[in-house]
Amino acid sequence: MDPQVLHTTENNVSWITLNRPEVMNAVTWTQRERVIELLEEASATHAVRAVVLTATGKGFCAGADLRDTPPPTTPRVTGDVSRTIRQGAQRLIAAVLDCEKPVLAAVNGTAAGLGAHLALACDLVLAAESARFIEVFVRRGLVPDGGGAYLLPRLIGPQRTKELMFFGDALPATEAERMGLVNRVVPDADLPKRAREWAERLATGPTRALSLTKRLVDASLSTDRATAFAAEAAAQELNMNTLDANEGVASFRERRPPRFGGH
Repeated sequence: MDPQVLHTTENNVSWITLNRPEVMNAVTWTQRERVIELLEEASATHAVRAVVLTATGKGFCAGADLRDTPPPTTPRVTGDVSRTIRQGAQRLIAAVLDCEKPVLAAVNGTAAGLGAHLALACDLVLAAESARFIEVFVRRGLVPDGGGAYLLPRLIGPQRTKELMFFGDALPATEAERMGLVNRVVPDADLPKRAREWAERLATGPTRALSLTKRLVDASLSTDRATAFAAEAAAQELNMNTLDANEGVASFRERRPPRFGGH
């Protein structure tokens, strides 16, 4: 077990917690691979019906830990950097986007660079009042990576994205909520409780329907109407064969709350 990534499963919720508070949870190669592994396990484990990504201390994630990568022993050649990005930051963000269960970010503090993108790739985002989001790349003379230029325009449009990425200013949680990057901002002390409430509510929902809904919404931003409508009809066809769909219809007819089992 890696003490730098804590993991528990409670009430059908997989809790993934970054645990390097002394460096604001800047993520290492080992941590990244562990988080990817846990997200893939969540998809394949029927007992897991929701995921929470959070962290210890005052920082959610300060981005990739550049000190974790030693300087190259030979000169770089064309392709080295892009390969590193594809196999590293992009794999991490893709693991969140591709997870078949709903993923909730509980942002307890500063989320910078890759850390901001890790939070914003989640399906739902809760943020503590003290949290900040920073597109820090420009401060280092770097191009945003980890899917930032893909994620942010879809959330807030290109103009606001460029403002955040061109200037690299810290965005307070309340402003992030106003812009639509965050679902809710809560007092710092209330974040764990609210995250647990939301996650357990997701975990008692119709898991397959939520998974298909996630796919439809995410795909809709990159497709035309005819393709989206066809995908919607196909998803409903698949979903109607699930036990939860049958339970939902039966509970409506019988005028009782549904009891979804995640199947």
